[in-house]
Amino acid sequence: MANKAVFLDRDGTLNKEVGFAKKKEDYERLPKVAEGLKILKSLGFKLIVVTSQSGVARGFYTEKEVHEFHDHLMKDLEKEGVKIDAFYFCPHHATEGIGKYKVECDCRKPKTGMIDKAVKDFEIDAKKSYMIGDKDADIMMGKAAGCTSIFVKTGTNKNLQGIAPDYTAENLHDAAKWIKKKEVSE
Repeated sequence: MANKAVFLDRDGTLNKEVGFAKKKEDYERLPKVAEGLKILKSLGFKLIVVTSQSGVARGFYTEKEVHEFHDHLMKDLEKEGVKIDAFYFCPHHATEGIGKYKVECDCRKPKTGMIDKAVKDFEIDAKKSYMIGDKDADIMMGKAAGCTSIFVKTGTNKNLQGIAPDYTAENLHDAAKWIKKKEVSE
């Protein structure tokens, strides 16, 4: 039987958007994130973070620092009783990257490479899954992968440009309540 997942953008969805967040000191969890994630876990969803981190490509920070940031985020959420199942990140940028990171890849949003890899790794049915994010690229990626896509207004982008999400939520907790209502009614 295939699993279902909620794919989560990182910056502006789980933690406060601070430009190129690289150090654990840059981390500030957004309000009601843990509560929302608990709802999603209770519904049997895998929780998978998918994040574009072009700061690696631009030389602002290293892949190691991305992993350290994710470890810090994970430990913070575990204190609240929430476990993230996996983190996937894209370190590339096609035009502003340096060295091996300056490539046209299939993992940079809105391309679906990160979701595709998670679907394979965790035997996920994308059509029974959701993508939650705060930018156009998150919604486009989710839709292209076959997921129900939810826009959250917690990032710096308060409105989408030319892409319609399946639902617009005030925050992750609101998105989780909408998913619960939808899942229970089906």
